[in-house]
Amino acid sequence: MIEIEHVSRLYDSFKAVDDVSFSVRKGEIVGLLGPNGAGKTTTMRMITGFLDPTFGTVRIDGRDIAEDPKDSKRKIGYMPESAPLYGDMMVADYLAYVARVQGVDGAAKVPPIAKQCGLEEVMHKDISALSRGYRQRVGLAHALIHDPEILILDEPTSGLDPNQIIEVRNLIKEIGKTRTVIISTHILSEVEMLCDRVIIISRGKIVADSPTGELRERYGHRSALRVQVSGCDPAALKAATAGIKGIAGFAKAEGEEGLTAAVLSFSGDADARADVFAAVRDRGWTLYEMTIERNSLEDVFRTLTAGGESK
Repeated sequence: MIEIEHVSRLYDSFKAVDDVSFSVRKGEIVGLLGPNGAGKTTTMRMITGFLDPTFGTVRIDGRDIAEDPKDSKRKIGYMPESAPLYGDMMVADYLAYVARVQGVDGAAKVPPIAKQCGLEEVMHKDISALSRGYRQRVGLAHALIHDPEILILDEPTSGLDPNQIIEVRNLIKEIGKTRTVIISTHILSEVEMLCDRVIIISRGKIVADSPTGELRERYGHRSALRVQVSGCDPAALKAATAGIKGIAGFAKAEGEEGLTAAVLSFSGDADARADVFAAVRDRGWTLYEMTIERNSLEDVFRTLTAGGESK
């Protein structure tokens, strides 16, 4: 559905996107992640045809967007981070206007889109009077009004309160059942909930491209064990665990009053819980907590993009 081949974008001598290649299949929901300035928004704007690549090719449904921009753009719905809405228009009038611009029948298209996006109760309100959550919904309706096969969303839940975030996420899940969706977001839990696959960009280059469920396994091999023990001090706990196979490091941690807390890092896929328990038991100490902590998506993101912010 979407094919990006060796795409680069230069601003004078600065390379915002550097030889990026990936494809997105029909019906896939893909998260595009990266630090601020990493090239995410530039990549999305090239996919939508708002920006031309300096080098490389963007194909939509097999066609080069540069050679057939009008037909390619008809297949795409795009919601930027701050959707450009006319605040002095009522929602109903605004969506009818967008429908006319897109060349579709507003009388037929607006009511079902309004229902799908949860706008029926605010159709006769001015957009300027809406909460940010409802304005995001209007932006989604705008992107969907011409029934695109591809939906591209830039920070769709930015600035929303927790209830609004849940509502918009549920809406994106429903929309994603029938469309190809690319989401750019800084909220990593959102990616885990919504996306089938994650592409991480750092300094204009792709540093990871993996199914969401495999990302931590593929790029995050480390894990750690948090323990809280009574009857010993940190030095004694460190000495007791130092010889256990698979323990690669020891770090003191904040714990409950009267307890010694530490984080024991593992090497590779080692699991030393049984040996740690035995070491504590054999010395007559009491184990209050033993929790395994595996790399989160946030840990993987930090590892892959450390120092990756661009100007």
